[in-house]
Parts: sequence; C-alpha cells; structure tokens
Amino acid sequence: MELTGQWRATTANDEMRRTFNQPELDDRNWSEIEVPGHWSSRPEFAQAHSVLHRTRFELETPDIERRRWLWLDGVCQQGDVWLNGRYVGTTDGYFIPHGFDITQHLEDRSDHLLAVDVTCAPDNPGAARKSLMGALIDPELSGAANENPGGIWRPVRIRETGPTAVLYWRTVCLDADTDRATLAMRCVFDTPVAGPVVLRTRVAGHDHELSHPAAAGENRVEWTVEVPEPDLWWPHSLGEQPLHDLRCEVVVDAEVSDSFETRVGFRSMRMRNWILHVNGERLFVKGIGMLPTSARPGDAGAAEVTADVLAAKQAGLDMIRVITHIARPEVYETADETGMLLWQDLPLRGQMARGVRNQATRQAREAVDLLGHHPSVAVWCAHDEPFNKPDTPSPTPPLLGQQTPSWNRTVLDRSVRRVLSRTDGSRPVVAHTAVPPTFPDFDGTTSHLWFGWHHGRAADLAAAAARIPRMARFVTAFGAATVEPDNPHLQGSRPRDSHRKDYRWPSLDWEQIAASIGAPAESLLHLVAPEHATDATDWAKRTGFAQAEVVKTSIELLRRLKYQPTGGFSLFYLADAADAGGFGVLNRSRGAKPGWQALVDACRPIIVVADPLGAVLAPGEGIDLAVHVVSDVRNPIPDARVRATVRANITGGGSAIVSEQSWSGTIPEDACSLIGRVKAAVPGLANELVVSLKLTAETMTVTNEYRTPVHNLVG
Repeated sequence: MELTGQWRATTANDEMRRTFNQPELDDRNWSEIEVPGHWSSRPEFAQAHSVLHRTRFELETPDIERRRWLWLDGVCQQGDVWLNGRYVGTTDGYFIPHGFDITQHLEDRSDHLLAVDVTCAPDNPGAARKSLMGALIDPELSGAANENPGGIWRPVRIRETGPTAVLYWRTVCLDADTDRATLAMRCVFDTPVAGPVVLRTRVAGHDHELSHPAAAGENRVEWTVEVPEPDLWWPHSLGEQPLHDLRCEVVVDAEVSDSFETRVGFRSMRMRNWILHVNGERLFVKGIGMLPTSARPGDAGAAEVTADVLAAKQAGLDMIRVITHIARPEVYETADETGMLLWQDLPLRGQMARGVRNQATRQAREAVDLLGHHPSVAVWCAHDEPFNKPDTPSPTPPLLGQQTPSWNRTVLDRSVRRVLSRTDGSRPVVAHTAVPPTFPDFDGTTSHLWFGWHHGRAADLAAAAARIPRMARFVTAFGAATVEPDNPHLQGSRPRDSHRKDYRWPSLDWEQIAASIGAPAESLLHLVAPEHATDATDWAKRTGFAQAEVVKTSIELLRRLKYQPTGGFSLFYLADAADAGGFGVLNRSRGAKPGWQALVDACRPIIVVADPLGAVLAPGEGIDLAVHVVSDVRNPIPDARVRATVRANITGGGSAIVSEQSWSGTIPEDACSLIGRVKAAVPGLANELVVSLKLTAETMTVTNEYRTPVHNLVG
C-alpha cells in the first residue's frame, strides 16, 4: 500500500510538536504538500528547517499471524514517526530506507493517522560540517546553495509479511570468472518464536537452501551462493551486460513467510596501482562526475535521471562519479543495464565535525546494503576533499597542513573505509580524494588538478605530471566553469544603446557572479579576463570556449599517460544544477556547451594527439611536437596511416603549408604509442599556426587540430 499524494504540512514549533501527532487535531488549515517531495517547493516553507507532516489512511486490522510494516524509503534528513498518536521510531540519513513494525499500532480501528516530524537544517558557514548530505547542500556545488532538500522525498508504503519478516538484506558478488561466481548473502530477519528457518535462494537457474536455527527476535545470517559457469557482466566497452533476477525466501514450517528480490550481475572488480580490472581485464577509465539531477533530487523525473546516465555513455565514457551523494535508484538501474561503471562517493565532503563518526560508519553499512548488488558500482569512496580549502585556489591539492595526521583523514576516513571493506569486500575502497602523499606511507590518493582554471594553462598539467607522476595516477576532478549569458547577475551590464547610464561593463559584482555557479571569482576571471570581451554576453560565451579548451587539453594529456601512470580520470562534472551556469559540459536544461563536443572528441576510442602548442608563437620560432595515437580498442589496427600538416594562416589573407609528414604501421591494442615528431618553423608573415592530424585505416578516419596565434613581438 502506497501512502503517496497530498499530505498536510505546517512549519514546526515547540507548541505544535506537542499535539501534531494526535488523530483528533484539526489540520484543515494546514498547507497541502506532495509526498514524495521537498517542502521548499512550497513558498510558505522555503525558509523552513523543520516541517510537520500528516496523512490519514484506511487499513483494516491485519489477520492473525500476519504483520504489517511501515517503510519510509527516504526522509531528508531526520524524522520522528508517529502512528495514531503513538511513537513509532526515528529515521536518520536521507537515502536510507527505514522500516517499522506497526502491527500493534493498527489494532481496533480502520482509520489511521501517520505523522512525521522532519528536520533538515543547513550547516553553519565556515564551521566543520555536521550534516551528511554532501552535494545536496554543499554551497560549492552550483544550484545546491539555496535549495533546502528537506522532505519526505521517497515513497512511503505499508507492506505485509508472515510472522517471520525480513528487516534488512545485502547481496554482493564477491568474485566471478567463467567457471564460477560467488555471491555473499546477508539477511536480517525477525521471528516471534525460536525454531528452524530455511533461507531459499534462486538465481540464474541455480537453487540454494540454508537451514538456520533461529532464536526469537532479530537474527543475522550470512552465507554464500555459488553459481557455476556464469554469464559475466561487463562495462559497455568490453562486453555485454547480462542481469539475473535473484529471489530469497524465508521459509518457516514449509510456508514462505517473507522474501526479497533484486537483480544481480556477475563480475569481479579490482584496482591495482590505480588501474581498474574488470573480470581480469584492465580498463583505462574515462569518467565524468554527476551531481543530483535536480538540486531537490525528488523533483527530477525518472526519464531525466536516466537520460543523464545515457548521455555519459553517448559521450564515450566508461564511468560516472556520483559526487558526494547517493543518487536516485534510476541511476544504478540504468548503469547496470547499459554497462556504465559508477564511482560511488559517500555524502562526506570537506572538513566534517567530530560528532559524525558513528553516523558516517552506519551510513557506510547502509550504502552497501542499498547498492551492493549493483554490478555497475565499481569503487567506493569515503570522503571527498577532507580539508578546509585554502583562501588562494591552487591547481593541485593543497600541501600545507596535510603532512601531519588529522582527525578527518586519519580517524574518520579510515573508519569509514574499514567499514566499507568489511561489509562489501568485492570492490576497491578509496579513503578520500585530493590528498597528496602524507605521513606515514606517503602514498597519497586521487588528484584534483585545476590547470587552466585556478592557474596557468591546461597544458601545464604535462610538466606537473612529469615532475610528480603519482599526481596523475587517477584524477577525480578537473575542468572549468562557465557562466550562462542570461545569468541574472550579468543583467544591467549590457545596454540596448551606448547612452544608457546603467551600462557598467566590466565593473560587475564578480564575487556574486562566481558564487551563483559555485566558483571562486579569481578563477573565473583567470579563465576569461573581462578586458578580452566586448560586453557581458561576449564574455559569457567566451567562458564556454575556454572550458572546451581545458577539457580537450586535459583529457588528451591524461590519455597520453595511459597506464603509465594514469589509470583514469573523471571530469567535473556532467550537467549544471543551476540555470546560472557551472562546471557542467551540459547546461541545466541539458543543452550542449562547447565543452560537450570537446569531451566527445577527446574520449573517442582512438585519438591522434600532439603536444600542446604554446599560448603564443613568434615568427621564426621552431616547434617540435610529439605525435601519439591512443587506442582503447582490444585489437591491433593494421595498415594505419597518420598524416601531420602544419599550415600558417597569413596576415592579410591566405595560408601556406609549412610542413607535411606521414607515418604508417600497426596501432597496438589498448595502448598509447609514439608515432613520430612534427618539426617546423613559424613563417614571418603568419598570424596563426594550425597543426592538423589525420589517422586513416580500413574502417576509420580520425582527425584532430591545434591552433595558436602568432604575434610579432619585435617593437
């Protein structure tokens, strides 16, 4: 039975909390609110931090020997639940389903009153964070800063079971190969009397039974199920995605008392030296980050959520990094079906308060219960950027203050990682992102590299990786933000005619503009200096082209380091959460920015690339560029030919070919190969130099192009 639709709601206060749970309370003057949903969708609750919810429903007293359970699939963030004036229990954790036995609460009446006191309060700015909501409330993730996600945002339902009922369950594919797959099963069930219970599992045509001598009350049972000769699940670039229905029944006295069902895929997932191996096959990971589809995640439709996953696949990517949140179920289901891997962050971001440790470890266990059966979930990550960011942005993770142990990195993150490893055991677990090598092992973790955004040019990444190779082992954030031309904070800066007195370009409130997209102002102005634009519209458009250059250059450089040492990357991020702009290569309405095509081109299975050109060339200057072919395909490509053409565009019109070179041979499988070098001198009359690359083989043609201006610096 679903308890969805229109509920009654009012802002919470101490006086109302004393009586709101009573069935006789008259709530006809309360507002109507949609469940599932978020209260900030209603203007009267836009600034509320606690809202009281009520709904009435009809349900007859259950039959003898049957039990009824109230399930709240998602309450953001904390809730106290009452039924017919009696306290039922509490919920904590916005993504965690909570179930309560309400059999006794339903006796002697058919009309019922369900009341839920929901609280969702933002953290104090500048203080260590107490809320485990990650991207849902993080002010740096555009669109989230002014949208309170509080509410009963997932379905509320009542289910009926026999006397022995399943409370929680977990299924994880521990390992798989062509001979055998091993599923780790866990079931927590409640039974009123002691006695034998049979756990009967069926999956992929294979049956398994386990007899357990249950005690009265709550029982926890763990066992394994082996499936011979399984059809393996693969990422889409490596193979097919067979999925299998799994059903586990709890049988008492030859009767099924309760059961659970899910879908599983058989695969193994390992990471060695930051290189992911799926079913023993190594994979260079091309990924992108994903925010909640909507700043209020319950507002997004299922089709919208699914479309984001499909868009990432269409871009030629292998993985989605679910940035510091547990996403909607449609994300995991679509990823399973389409072969997209998921890097799953827990909702921990920035410096967390000491009091969150117990809740964080509990949520880690709940996350494994909720998502462990999905074959697409490839990596767990406990904590994103577990530090306070420096006032001056840096293109590399901050070193200052990270060389000594800290409570977040050393205590909290290790505790969460330990829980994830112990409760799952089938996937790589990363303790945190963006932490450089630190005491005691000086190993470090993933990098966040902001070359071209916080400082310098995107091409500077090559020199940095050459100096410190481990910096490029796995990059979980890079890119640049854009501002939409209709950003409201740009309004009033472009006149309809030159005589308007309110024309103030470029003297705008750049801090406010940057804050609207979750970015530092100094980085935004570094990306495109206002003096290089004619007005606000021109400047906003230039941010899109500048983002595209950062995306193209960064991905090409990381792919050139394939396996030596780079195991993969994740661009920050797919789509903006706000109309004002952001780091997405798609805008809020999912329209493509210039960065989208740059992403698609840079992530093709085979690319031909050259060293980046300098920002500016001078007449007579020589260039010497290495040319590589990067292949992600699993077979060699014979009889391939690469042609490099250097062309100079001449001041006053026309162009001239400066140099042409070509090479031929076989392109190795799944590798980056040095093809040759392009050498040329810049002609004296050139105003632009263009390097064009073309790879041809029997079944393909791949092109690439680099342009850079030529300035006569004499006089």
